[in-house]
Amino acid sequence: MVIGWSSPFGGVTRTRVLLALQLLNESYPRELARVLNAPISGVLKALRRLELDGLVAGRTMGRLRLFRINPRYFAVAPLRQYLEQLTYPEEDLRQNVSRLRRRPRRTGKPF
Repeated sequence: MVIGWSSPFGGVTRTRVLLALQLLNESYPRELARVLNAPISGVLKALRRLELDGLVAGRTMGRLRLFRINPRYFAVAPLRQYLEQLTYPEEDLRQNVSRLRRRPRRTGKPF
């Protein structure tokens, strides 16, 4: 994170969660915590507040709760543009996202 960086969405964790969701499109709390190098409790709290504010939408898939930027948010296009601009100086976040494995490993495939 850049020193002197402000938190336009009410907190550093909330802002970084939104930035990660912008880069990932959809994610679950543990993955977000891993990408952000943040405690899962803080990520869960940020997701709850963002969902209450209408910026994030969550859905349950089996035992997993997936989150994404709310496509029904009244200003979703400007929000996404703003988040895209905020991700430029976040090199560490973009690198963490690019290293993620997003599909399951084939059964029997060696590590």
